[in-house]
Amino acid sequence: MTGIGVQDIADALAPAEATRACDPVYLTVGGYVIEVRCTSDSLLAELLRYFQHVISAPATPDQIVFVLGDLELPFTVNYADWAREPGKTGRKDAICDLENGRTVLKVRTGVQFLQSPAWAVAFGPTEAHPNQVVNFINTQILNRFQRQGWVACHAAAVKTAEKGLAISGLSGGGKSTTMLRLMEIAGTQYVTNDRLLVCRKDGETPALGIPKLPRINPGTIVTNARLAGILDEEREEELRNMEPDELWHLEEKYDLFIDDIYGPGRISHSARLTDFWVLNWSRDSDAPTELKKVELKERPDLLSAIVKSPGPFYQDAGGTFWRDSSPLDTQAYLAALAGVQVWEVTGLIDFDALFDAGTQLLG
Repeated sequence: MTGIGVQDIADALAPAEATRACDPVYLTVGGYVIEVRCTSDSLLAELLRYFQHVISAPATPDQIVFVLGDLELPFTVNYADWAREPGKTGRKDAICDLENGRTVLKVRTGVQFLQSPAWAVAFGPTEAHPNQVVNFINTQILNRFQRQGWVACHAAAVKTAEKGLAISGLSGGGKSTTMLRLMEIAGTQYVTNDRLLVCRKDGETPALGIPKLPRINPGTIVTNARLAGILDEEREEELRNMEPDELWHLEEKYDLFIDDIYGPGRISHSARLTDFWVLNWSRDSDAPTELKKVELKERPDLLSAIVKSPGPFYQDAGGTFWRDSSPLDTQAYLAALAGVQVWEVTGLIDFDALFDAGTQLLG
C-alpha cells in the first residue's frame, strides 16, 4: 500500500455522499457526543434500538462515525495479523498502518474500519454484523477517555446512590452472572458489563461504563429466573438438560436489554467507584466462598484480571497507535484505583453467597 494514505481511503469510500440516505443519530456518554451516519435503514433501526438509552438531541459532535455497506477499495490493503491475547487462539483482527491512521480488518467477518483523528468509518458487510458496528462506536468512547488519562478495566459494574462496585475475573469466571444477580438489589443501576473507564480525581474515583449491553452465556440465562423468555422454550429445555460443566463452558452469546428485563431507569453509565471484586474462585474448590480485603499493589496476579489492552483501534494523544507488543502501564491502574477497596473472592463459585455479600455492601 505504498503511497496510500488515510485521505485516499476516505475519498474512495466517499462517506459524506454515501450517507445521505439516513438521518444522523446522536449519542451522548459522559458528555462525549457521537454522531452516527448510516447508509442502511435496517441497520440504523438496530442501532437505535441498541443505543436507545443514550440517544440525545442533535448537537455539535465530538466524533462522527460513518457506517457504510459493501464498498470495494480501488487498491489492495496489505493487512498483518494482530496478535491475540494469551490464552486466545485463531485469527481475529488484522491491521494496516497508514500515516496518522490505521485500517483494521475483522478476519472472520470481513468488516473493515478506518481509524484516524479525522475519520472513523466502518465498511463491508456491516448490515450482517451489527454487533461489530456497536463495538466500533463504543471504541470511540474508550479511545476518547483513555487519551485523557483514564484506564480501561476489564470489568462489569453496578452502582447505588452511595456505592459503585466493579467486578473482574478470568474469562467465564462469572462477572456477568454476578452483576445481573446484584441488579436484583433495590436501588442498583447497571453501569457496564465488560469495559469500565476509571480515573482518580479530587480524592474520588469517577468511573464510566460504555453503552454495551450484557452479552450473556446460556448458563447465566438458565440460572436466573428473571431471564426466562430470552430463549425459546425448546432451547432452554436443551440447556437445562446439559451437564453443569458442559453448560459452564458453552460459548453462545445473547444480548440482554436491561430496560426490558429490569424496567426503565435502571441504567447509569456514570458512577463513583468505591469497591472492586476480583473473582478468583473455582467450581472445584472445597472451601466456602469468601471475600477478603487486599492491597492491589501487592497482588499483580489480581491486577492482571483487571487490566485490558486498548487494542488495535487506539491512537494516543500524541498520534501513536497501540501495537500488539505495547506494554500495559500497570502503574496507571494502581494510581487510578488507589482509593478503591479491592476484595478477592475465593473458594467455591457460589452466586447466592456473593449475592448476600453484595446485599450487605450495596443494600
